[in-house]
Amino acid sequence: MDTGYARRYSHLYAHHWWWRAREALIVAELRRRRPPQGWPRILDVGCGDGLFFPRLRELGGAVEGVEPDAAMLPETSRGRADIHTQAFETFRPTSRYSLILMLDVVEHVHDAEGFVRHALELLQPDGTLLITVPAFAALWTNHDVINRHVRRYTKRSFAALAARAGLRIDRARYFFHGLFFAKLAVRGVERVARRASAPAAVPPAWINRSAYVACRLEQRLLGGLAIPFGSSLLVVGGRASVA
Repeated sequence: MDTGYARRYSHLYAHHWWWRAREALIVAELRRRRPPQGWPRILDVGCGDGLFFPRLRELGGAVEGVEPDAAMLPETSRGRADIHTQAFETFRPTSRYSLILMLDVVEHVHDAEGFVRHALELLQPDGTLLITVPAFAALWTNHDVINRHVRRYTKRSFAALAARAGLRIDRARYFFHGLFFAKLAVRGVERVARRASAPAAVPPAWINRSAYVACRLEQRLLGGLAIPFGSSLLVVGGRASVA
């Protein structure tokens, strides 16, 4: 990840409408799927500074994270003790997890199949894996370059990856539907004007609040519909084989 972006990430996560709306959607999805006693052991892969940990603790027991980029972990990090600073591919815990999250992580990985397969190896037989990724190659912009993305996914391309990795998909849905068209417009401007995207920043308060409210309204009204487009993809599933 870009070093400057890593330094700004905590502020963006706490205040930017996109991060706030994504967190709300993920928490709602997890609450619907939460076992009666919660998830005893939760792992957040690519967890950054552990900013999602407090919400995850509401849904279960112990929460851990894996973050390969030390720049994401300032010395003042409150969750540092529960974060393993290493590449996920080399992470070998002593016991499995009941819930594993990969929130906008897989798109950074060249061997995405092996990455997801490793997550399934760390998952309990009846555990849940939740993944979000950016959607549609047609929405590729300089934002993807800045964030060092390798690819964007569709339901079909992710289903093919899941089949190879041994992931059973229980639900796959696009979200941020309105943002799909906004990103198409940005791509068009970039191609015509040859203008690079600026790094993400929190917009003025009224824009930030309006965008958040619009996204939350969209999620409530359209969340149950199989809308065939969106700027992001959510996948929830588990191990295809419990042997």
